[in-house]
Parts: sequence; C-alpha cells; structure tokens
Amino acid sequence: MAQVIADRRDVDFVLFEQFQLDELSKNEVFADFNKKTIDMIVTEVRGLAVKEILPTMKVGDHVGCKYEKGEVTTPQEYKRAWALLQEGEWLAPTRDPKWGGQGMPETLALAIRDYLFGANSALLLFGSLTHGAARLVELFGTDAQKEIYLKKMYTGQWSGTMLLTESEAGSDLGALTTTATRNPDGTFSLTGNKIFITGGDQDLTENIIHQTLARIEGAPAGSRGISLFLVPKFRVNPDGTPGESNDVVCTGIEEKMGLHGSSTCSLALGGKGSCIGMLLGEENKGLAEMFVMMNEERLVVGLQAMACASSSYLHALEFARTRIQGPMLGSKDAKGVAIINHPDVRRMLMTMKVYVEGMRSLLYFIANCEDKKHLAQSDEEKETYQDLIDVLIPLGKGYVSDRSVQVCDMGIQVFGGYGYTSEYPVEQLLRDARICPIYEGTNGIQAMDLLGRKLGLKKGKLFTTLMAKMQHTVSEAKAVEAVKPLAAAVEGCMAKLREVGMHLGKMAMSAETHKAFANAALFLEASGDVVMGWMLLWRASIAAQKIAGGAKAKDLTYYQGQVKSAEFFITSVLPVTLGRMDALMNASGAAVEIADEAFGGK
Repeated sequence: MAQVIADRRDVDFVLFEQFQLDELSKNEVFADFNKKTIDMIVTEVRGLAVKEILPTMKVGDHVGCKYEKGEVTTPQEYKRAWALLQEGEWLAPTRDPKWGGQGMPETLALAIRDYLFGANSALLLFGSLTHGAARLVELFGTDAQKEIYLKKMYTGQWSGTMLLTESEAGSDLGALTTTATRNPDGTFSLTGNKIFITGGDQDLTENIIHQTLARIEGAPAGSRGISLFLVPKFRVNPDGTPGESNDVVCTGIEEKMGLHGSSTCSLALGGKGSCIGMLLGEENKGLAEMFVMMNEERLVVGLQAMACASSSYLHALEFARTRIQGPMLGSKDAKGVAIINHPDVRRMLMTMKVYVEGMRSLLYFIANCEDKKHLAQSDEEKETYQDLIDVLIPLGKGYVSDRSVQVCDMGIQVFGGYGYTSEYPVEQLLRDARICPIYEGTNGIQAMDLLGRKLGLKKGKLFTTLMAKMQHTVSEAKAVEAVKPLAAAVEGCMAKLREVGMHLGKMAMSAETHKAFANAALFLEASGDVVMGWMLLWRASIAAQKIAGGAKAKDLTYYQGQVKSAEFFITSVLPVTLGRMDALMNASGAAVEIADEAFGGK
C-alpha cells in the first residue's frame, strides 16, 4: 500500500534533483531545512498518510458526512486522523511558529500535501480551507484579530471557510445579495444565504470561522462594493473561548458525486437577526482580499487533483503487474501474462505516468517560485517570481485538474470491469477528482483569465518571463546529446505558442472578442501541453546527465524512465498540440455564431 499515494522516488527527484530544495537551507530563513531534515519530514508524513489517513478514505466515501437538525457530523474515524494532523502540526507547516506553523518552505509543504491529499482529499479539504481563511487574517486582520484567531486556526483547533457563492450569483460574485448593517460598537449584522460551502459545518473543531463576502448597506453596486467579514459559528468570548451561537445555521448538505467525506453546506446567516461579523481589512476591498486566498486555493485544487491522479496511476500500475489475462501478443504460447505486457495497456500506463510526473513538477515549481520570491534580494527579482506564479496559476489549477480527471478515467480503463466497481479505489478517485475543474473558479474562468488577463498583463511581460524561463531549460538541454532532438521539438512548440498567443490576444481586443474567448479553453490546453513538454524535458535533461555520469544501478532504471517519459510526450502528444495550435490560428467562431434555437432540444 505504501506506493499508492505518491511515488517517493519521484517526489525526491523533484525536491532534490530538479529544484534542489536543500540549497535553500544556505539561507538563514530556511536554515533548519537541510537535506537530512527534509528527508525525515517526508518520511514521517508518508508514514502518517499511509498508516493513518489512507484508511479513512473509503470510510469517508461510504459513510460520508451526515446532516441532522442543523448539525453536520463527520465519520468517527476522522476524529483520530484530525487529531494526528493537529499533533504533528501538518495543517499550516509554512506559517510562523509563533502562530502554530513550522516555518518550512512552500515546496516542502506541497510535498506534504501531495501525500496527505493522496491519502484522503475529502478530509484534507477541511485543513486547506482553514489555512487559506487564516492566511487572510494574517494578511489583513488587526493585531487583536490575529491574537484571537490565528493560532487556533493554523493549529486546527478552529477551522475556516470561504462564504462566497449564492444561488443567484454563482461565479458572478459582484451579484451577491448578502448584506452587512453597521452596529454602534463597530461590528456588523449580516443577513444572507450562502451555498456550496466546503466544511461549512462539521464536528471536528470547536469553532468555525467563516470568511464572508457581503455588501455594507449603501456601498457601491457590483464588485466595487464588496467587503470581507469574519463571521464565527460561535461568538468569541473576551478570553478567546467560543461563546453563544452566532446565528449561522446549516440548512443542509449536498449529496454529491464524490467527496462524500467533505461536507458541502448551505448556510443561512442572520435568520434570527443576530449574526454578528467583524470587518476584515478595508471596506469595499473584500473581493481583492479574498482573491489572495483564492489564488492559494487554486494551487491546492491542482494539487488535490494531481494527488488523485497519482494514486490512480499507482493503483493501475500495481494491478497491471499482477492481473493475468491473455497471452503475449505474437507469442505461440497460450499462457496468460500480466496485462502490463500488452502494448495498449502500456500506452495507457505511460500516458498516466507522463502527466503525473509533469504535473507534479509544475505544481512544485510554482511553490518553489514562492520560496525564491521570499528570499529574493531585489524588487525586480521578486517581481519575476511573482510573474511566473501569476501566469502559471491558471495552468496549475485549470490544465492540471482537467488532465488529472483524464488520468483517473484512464485508471479505471486499465482495471477494465473491475475499475467500474467499488471493490477497487479507482472509481472513487475519479469521482473525488471530478469537482476540481469546477470549484475555485471553473476551468472556463481559468482559461479566460489566461487569455484575457495574464497574456496581456504588463504589456505581455508575464508571458515573456515564462518563455524566457522555458528557453533557459531548452538551451541547457540542447547541450545534452541524449535529449537534444527533444529540446528542439519543445523549442518549436514554444515558438508556435508565442504566435498563437499574439494572434488570440489581438483577437480578444478586437470586434472578434467572443470568437477569441470561445477558443480560450483550447488555448489553455495548448499552453498546458507546451508547459508539460518543458517540465518533462527538464526532468529528462537531468536524468540523461546522471546516466552519462555513471548513475548508480538502483537509480538507473528511474533515470531511463525519465528520458522515455519525455520522448513519449514530446513525440506523441506535442505533435497533436501543434495541430491544435494550427486550429487556434484559424479560430472557429461556430460556437458563438450559431443561433440559440439551432442547438435544438425542443
């Protein structure tokens, strides 16, 4: 069971060989995190994930969260798992030890989440939302708010949520109707209803702090008039303990396709007229503040999806090695062989492998940019890393979650009929991953963000910075004989992507804007493919140099596999991507030109 969450060898490769995480310990900020310490942390969290968290995954799916009389209960097995996450300080490892964190690098924290989300993403959602909600307090809260909320939230004593969505507003947050009325003591009385609230109610923590978007009476209409409020489930006494109910009532939980172990709640605020909230940050700046959390959560969503894909791949690989069915193709011997010997099964496994590896590198790279930004010596250097983060977030969420769902679907295919049954976990992994292209901004919104905002931001500087970073890898790979042809192929795709980006960018600013955005999802897909090619080339270049330098026998197969992963993707997938980019150069407007009635349905 130890290898059905995340492949330790691959995690180590990304941490130490691709991103050289242990080098950060040379800086005083991360001096405690040398290679030995990082190894110990990864080993410890891997053991926790496999032994304690993974057994709760199926229980969470089968038992699920229950709603009765305004209260939500989680599976009993979650209580011990949550306590262990608290005890090990795994819920906010990057935060200041003063507030219950460990002060570790973001890249290492992502590796931790890689294992924990792979073990039970439904359970870990309670923690990831709490971290994001507490981060807003840290960034925008008053000193008094920090003293009351931060440590309790970062340590998991209290949890946190995001109250954004309303039934009539959906993704259009500017259309929300929740109102906040000023009180003489500086607090606000809130009234409204929120839906699709992950962790909106549960019995794991003694209080729940809802980060709530609402409009103060008299504030401007639309997104310009939205403020952010701290709204606890139980009012907080002067001594910091939970007090009386704050008129935040759970009115039901959703019956979902997956993530049954995560409560998705509808909440009524102020039904009795006594829901009290505290302003967080500045009035009418709530949406901008919330998006600080949203960007963090989008990366977490990508990680959540990738962890499901990684687990599905490893389950499929294990099954393919042990499932005996059919003779070897072309053999006169009728004796059955393990299905991993069949070419089409190998094609599916290879496809799963390359996406999991490339997606892991992409997500860890974004986290690594956060670490390097933190250590940057100049504003210019900080800006460079932030630009890379900003342009890659739509891919880290949108592209990664789309491809992860496809990987999970392919995992079921490897299992055949068994994969469609609940006897094996791959069907749950697909159901649990399927939400990832939807929440925290649908992938259509991610595509629009990439094309309509990130592509032209700072006169194209973000995109140019990304291309320069990719070109650096390509140039280095060209000097490695074993991957030189692959480097040339990736370089060609980069040139084509530049051309397509300029073309669609101009179209988006013209009278053909609707046509451009009808093709935004295809642009995100093509961009993601090219970035995958970059990441896999980067990996292969390192591996090829290790092979040439006389790699140890225990590592040789892994390194050879990295070169083959890049070869497979760059020669089999990227040519299809080039065709997709040709289509984008002649972007079809059929989807927006067709009459509504022509869709049929009557």
